[in-house]
Amino acid sequence: MSYRFIVKLTVLLILASMVLSACGGAPTQAPATQAPASTQAPAATQAPAAATSAPAGLKGEGEVDIIAWAGYIERGANDPKYDWVTQFEKDTSCKVKDTVANTSDEMVSLMNQGGYDLVTASGDASLRLIYGNTVQEIDISKIPSYTKNVDPRLQSAPWHTVNGKHYGVSYQWGPNVLMYNTKVFATAPTSWNVIFQEMTLPDGKSNKGRVQAYSGPIYIADAALYLKNHDPELGITDPYELTQQQFDAAIALLKQQRQIVGKYWSDYSTQVQDFTNGGFVAAASWPYQVNLLKGANPPQPIDSVIPQEGATGWADTTMMYVHAPHPNCAYMWLEHSIDPKVQGDVASWFGSNPAVPAGCTSSELLGADGCKANGYDTFDKIAFWKTPIADCGNGQNNCVTYDKWVTQFQAVVGGQ
Repeated sequence: MSYRFIVKLTVLLILASMVLSACGGAPTQAPATQAPASTQAPAATQAPAAATSAPAGLKGEGEVDIIAWAGYIERGANDPKYDWVTQFEKDTSCKVKDTVANTSDEMVSLMNQGGYDLVTASGDASLRLIYGNTVQEIDISKIPSYTKNVDPRLQSAPWHTVNGKHYGVSYQWGPNVLMYNTKVFATAPTSWNVIFQEMTLPDGKSNKGRVQAYSGPIYIADAALYLKNHDPELGITDPYELTQQQFDAAIALLKQQRQIVGKYWSDYSTQVQDFTNGGFVAAASWPYQVNLLKGANPPQPIDSVIPQEGATGWADTTMMYVHAPHPNCAYMWLEHSIDPKVQGDVASWFGSNPAVPAGCTSSELLGADGCKANGYDTFDKIAFWKTPIADCGNGQNNCVTYDKWVTQFQAVVGGQ
C-alpha cells in the first residue's frame, strides 16, 4: 500500500466532505461548459503561428508561467519526494509559476487571455489552440533531447502536429478505462455495454443508476467508438471525425445511456468519493482514480479494464503561447520536461504514463511496475482525444465541429 495514495486519498476525501457540507450535496450532473467557436482548419491567411526566435545557448528571462493540470508541476510542497521544479530553477534561474486549470475549456480560455508561456493541453484543446493561433510552432532544434527521448509514436501526433509542424512537446498520456467493482463483477466485463445499455449485472441487480459517464463533450467519441464496433454500417473509422449521420447516432446512444447514468463526473476526486461511499459499480474513468481506490486504507474492491471495443484516451502536450513573455525559459522547461526521471516521477504522482519510454525505468518513485499499473501497454488500443474539426481527413470537409459537440452534449446531460 502506497503512503502517497493514503495521503492523497485522505486529502481528497476531506476536501470533498468540506465541499459537500458547504453546498448541501453533490450535483447530479456537472455544470455545462461554454461552447467555443467553430473549429475549422486554418485558412491560408490564418496560418498557425511561427516559432519565436531565441538565441543559441538560451539565456533565461527569469521566470516561466505555466498553465497545468493539478499534479503536473510539483515542487515538493505536497510530498518532498515529488519535486521536479526546484533543481530546474537552480540550474536555469527561471522561476516556475504555475496556474492550475480544472478543464480543457478553462485552459483554452486562460491561454486566449494571454500572459502565460506554456500550457499542458489535452487533445480536446490542442487543435483549438493551434487553429486559433493561440500557440506557436515549436522549434525542435532548441530541444536537444526531443528526437532521442520522446516516444516516436508521439513525436508527430495529430493532436499537436499540423502540416508537418510541431506545436508542442508530449508530456504524459493515459487511457480512459472501464472501472468496475470486483464484488459485483467477479470477472472483468468485456464490453462497454455495461454502462451504455440497461441490463442486469452479475449481482442480479440492474445497472440503472449505478453507473457513471464522463461529463465532457469529448465523451461523444466514446459513444462513437462503441458504435464503430457494434454498428459497422455507420462506417465510423475515427471517433473524432464524424459525419452528421454518425454524429446523430452517437448522440442517440448517449440519450439512451442518460436513462441509466446515475451521475456524470468531471472531477476525479468526486469520483473517488463516489466509489468509496458505494452505490456506483462501473464507470468510465482514468487509471489515477483506479490506483487511488486500490491503494486506499482499506483498499476498495476496484479494478479496471480496456474492453474489447478499445478505449479513448488523453495525451497531454506542453504548448507555447504565441506571444510567450519568456520564450527562452519556456524552451528550457520543454527540454527539462522530457528528462526520463522527471517523466517517471510525474507518472508516479499523477497515475499517468510517460511520453518518454525511458521514464518507465528511470524513477524510483514510479518503480519497476509503475508503467504497467498505469496502462502503458495499452497504447495501441487507445483512440487519443483530438479536437473535432470539419476536415474529415479523407479530403472531405463535412465532419461535425467541436462547437456542435458541446451544444449537443449539454442537451444530453440536461435530459433534452
